[in-house]
Amino acid sequence: MDDLFARQDVIKRLLNESRRWAFVGLGDNPEREVHTQARLLQRRGKTIVPVHPSAATVLGEKGYAALADVPGQIDVVGVYRRAEHAGAVVDEAIAAGAGAVWLPLDVIDEAAARRAQEAGLDVVMNRCPAVEWALRR
Repeated sequence: MDDLFARQDVIKRLLNESRRWAFVGLGDNPEREVHTQARLLQRRGKTIVPVHPSAATVLGEKGYAALADVPGQIDVVGVYRRAEHAGAVVDEAIAAGAGAVWLPLDVIDEAAARRAQEAGLDVVMNRCPAVEWALRR
């Protein structure tokens, strides 16, 4: 994988200018990494949207069972699913009209990332929002 999916200008813009992040895989288990990342971005002023089959309320935000159920514009979709499921989530993000997809560390699907870029979405892959945020301080 090359830096095509980790461009610093895209990372900076998504962290600084986005407002609403849908976290696919965000359930009510605070031990999961997705919970930590969502809480971090929420503390930094982002609106988070939990997307999980349980549709639980997480971190005070109403949850939805699927991206297609989320009303309104989604700036970034955080894909917190195993790599073998990432492509389907990316396709759902494209269908939902999201502005970007962010695949965290070790969630790599280059074909899905290319589909997202071809559809006009920004893509960050194999990067951690918390680490990237810390690098911008």
